[in-house]
Amino acid sequence: MRVKWGGMRQRWPLFSHLIPLSLFLRSTVLLEPFFSSNHQSIFELHPITMCSLAASQPLTHDATPVVDELKVKLNGYPSDLQTLKAPLPNPSLQVTADHNLKRVDAPVYAPKSGEVLLHIKATGICGSDVHFWKTGCIGSLVFEGDCIIGHEAAGVVIRVGEDVTDLKPGDRVAVEPGVPCGHCFLCKDGRYNLCEDVQFSGVYPYAGTLQRYKVHPAKWLHKLPDSVSFAEGALLEPLSVVLHGINSAPITLGTPAVICGAGPIGLLALAAARASGAHPLVITDVEPKRLAFAKDFVPTAITYQVDISKSNEQNGKAVRKLFGETEYAQPRVVFECTGIESSVCSAAYMVRRGGVLMVVGVGRSIMNNLPFMHLSLAEIQLRFINRYKDTWPAGIACIEGGLIDAKKLVSHVFPLEQALEGLTLSADPKNGCIKVQIVDETETTYF
Repeated sequence: MRVKWGGMRQRWPLFSHLIPLSLFLRSTVLLEPFFSSNHQSIFELHPITMCSLAASQPLTHDATPVVDELKVKLNGYPSDLQTLKAPLPNPSLQVTADHNLKRVDAPVYAPKSGEVLLHIKATGICGSDVHFWKTGCIGSLVFEGDCIIGHEAAGVVIRVGEDVTDLKPGDRVAVEPGVPCGHCFLCKDGRYNLCEDVQFSGVYPYAGTLQRYKVHPAKWLHKLPDSVSFAEGALLEPLSVVLHGINSAPITLGTPAVICGAGPIGLLALAAARASGAHPLVITDVEPKRLAFAKDFVPTAITYQVDISKSNEQNGKAVRKLFGETEYAQPRVVFECTGIESSVCSAAYMVRRGGVLMVVGVGRSIMNNLPFMHLSLAEIQLRFINRYKDTWPAGIACIEGGLIDAKKLVSHVFPLEQALEGLTLSADPKNGCIKVQIVDETETTYF
């Protein structure tokens, strides 16, 4: 997820997009890849670890107690919405403003005109979910109350509201979590990812997807082919971030490129750049296990372990040596997927003269150490992206067509009732996670 706005124009001024969120946030910093010979193919035939921890297991974040509540009214939904009697409970996971996690049996709402009710089958844990839990905010986005988290999701349509004609009960869909206003000049120009009034699932006050039943506008759902699993459907959100970055950069056949960061976003960027024809292709990280996974994920990639004892410029020049001696052979594009200031600075020294530094990751609000004159004298273009626009159909095609094997990134799976344990696992980099998913394998019932 990369969302910049909070949904209210007077609260989140237009220039607040300069304060990035994340992937992420998502992030290569929080989510460490899992590389082991003990993978088991027990969920949709994917090499993952199916986890089942006792609900009483203590949290690793000791300052965050667990609160179990029943039938509370949730933020993100007007109080006058019609509730439904569902055949099953609606367990959900909320983050509160005081950094607590709450397991809640949430209300189930009837879809209004243009909306559908979903049975959420899979939700990926994003670094932003962990960050909201641990800190209560990301930049200007502040959790001011209880809110269900989660936004990387796929599920089944179980009920449709009035005026919904392109979806029906039983359709399998991926959830595009950001719902823009549709009326501002940016939306009308097709750049809805920059809408100031976006309502983003899992960002206060808009309820997210870590629940069994969720209402969502039909316009922002994408049908999944039968060959695309729910696990893959839930990976379309981070893949969309990457595709927006690829579409915004001059990647063509034979383009030399670098990926900085081997977390989930960096790994997807590596696969997408390779599928787009980039070569040679180098990926960097400080963690050798991440690089080992990256090499297994894209065998043609060259790995470089960042030496933290060296300066940013020294690491940048060391990467350049992997491409040869001439300036033309140096990386035309560098995708910076960590948001870490030192990595961004190193990336600036990797790009060839006249090249592009594409910042995909999200980091500190202010970075004071960028090599300004180096970028200026070399006419290096420093570019940024925010979330995505019109990338979901292409993402589905990439997965269905076998261009990107995204399911390999799913390392751990938890049942919905143990979403809290899954979030806790993701928060500890020592656990070696790439992507944790929360799944609900209960039979879908239509009501």
